[in-house]
Amino acid sequence: MKEIEVLIIGGGPAGLCAAAAAADLGAGVLIIERDDKLGGQLVKQTHKFFGSRKQYAGERGYQIGNLLIEQCSTKAKVEVWSGTTALGIYEDGVVTAEKNGQHLKIKPQKIIIATGASEKMITFPNNDMPGIYGAGAVQTLMNVHGIVPGQRVLMIGAGNIGLIVSYQLLQAGVDVAAIIEAAPTIGGYLVHASKIRRAGVPILTSHTIKEAYGGESVEGAIICQLDENWQPIPGSEEDLKVDVICLAVGLSPLTELCFQADCQMNYIPELSGHVPLRNDYLETTRPGLYVAGDVSGVEEASSAMVEGRLAGISAAYSLAYGKDVAPKLQAEALAELSELRAGPAGQKTMQGLKKLMEKGGAGC
Repeated sequence: MKEIEVLIIGGGPAGLCAAAAAADLGAGVLIIERDDKLGGQLVKQTHKFFGSRKQYAGERGYQIGNLLIEQCSTKAKVEVWSGTTALGIYEDGVVTAEKNGQHLKIKPQKIIIATGASEKMITFPNNDMPGIYGAGAVQTLMNVHGIVPGQRVLMIGAGNIGLIVSYQLLQAGVDVAAIIEAAPTIGGYLVHASKIRRAGVPILTSHTIKEAYGGESVEGAIICQLDENWQPIPGSEEDLKVDVICLAVGLSPLTELCFQADCQMNYIPELSGHVPLRNDYLETTRPGLYVAGDVSGVEEASSAMVEGRLAGISAAYSLAYGKDVAPKLQAEALAELSELRAGPAGQKTMQGLKKLMEKGGAGC
């Protein structure tokens, strides 16, 4: 049985920031990460971040990931188990995990779940054909392994992920036939959309995919226009010859462990799915269990990093570390989150958090 003060499940941006913050206050930390390398989604992100200097504005995602990994590697209080998958969180506080075929038991005093999110999919005829990818898979192929997914791509989804991955495909020499978006407006930042349009790629709003077709793999897609009721308009079909269809239609919080740990959960569409109720300091309805990052509601990586820091500070403070400085650090993190969520881009998140508060989140 491995005993530790703070166990962090997930070594992405939220988990790494949580580990550094808790260790800085004096708590012993163990990170378990199912992949062989820490960094989460940051390892495949080559675009520059927005925000402020505190959120590494101007740095590219993989550079931020390397920096966070390096910060944790220099802290004697942080231990890392990579290639380790969390299996369960039980009533007696024991967490089980699997590593190299071994079944492991961990007994933490506090737990921070930072498991991130998974890609959503949509249904259409032949959506299981070879050549249909999630946007995250395309990023992994190109930016981690140096492999292009094909020669001509249809991107479905004009949020930030769809726009950014489309631009990365263009940089890799792949032709992007079009970006289609079911909503009547582009969901991502206009700065990303403008780069795509300058490159000559059409962004078709109020459009969806009707079907994919091909033999052994994708050879094309039929797209069509949608009316104001989101219904296909007869006669608006268009045939695009593509060998890749990339889906960037959103993310869902990976909350299986939260459910299994008996956290009180609620479905909040604005936060992209079922999320755990938690207080301002990210402690859930299960005492001593905290959440941070996309598992608490899908946002940008900048917010995930700040939430991770807040959860790490809160977990360490609850163990009586940092009594003189922790409240100030918590207040600073909360102020940063408010700043990141201000303005039009953060309205959806704020609406979701308001709904969560109404369901008892602030007082759990």
